[in-house]
Amino acid sequence: MHDFCFTIPYGLALVGGGLFGFIQKGSTASLAGGVGTGLLLILAGYLSLTAFGKRKNSYIALAIEILCAGALTWIMGQRYLQTSKIMPAGIIAGLSGVMTLFYLFKLATGGNHIPAKAD
Repeated sequence: MHDFCFTIPYGLALVGGGLFGFIQKGSTASLAGGVGTGLLLILAGYLSLTAFGKRKNSYIALAIEILCAGALTWIMGQRYLQTSKIMPAGIIAGLSGVMTLFYLFKLATGGNHIPAKAD
């Protein structure tokens, strides 16, 4: 599975969650954190998809994905430990942890596997 297949929906979910938190609670932290990180991940997914279309890997996109997902895992994991609230801290920490592991797996296995060019 290619990283952009999960990165773009993950980024969209973060944008949606950030907007939801802002609309429901007026939380500017949700707006900045969710929307900012989500848009950065969507950009990384787009970079990866574009590189894949050119039959290459984008290690810059993979680095952005690892940093964003790792930071969210750490920050929201700490928040979950302090508050014990599943929503949103526990869910975001868990989802981001899974995504971090997926991105590290992609890095360890050489990125997106480019299929052989058909003649």
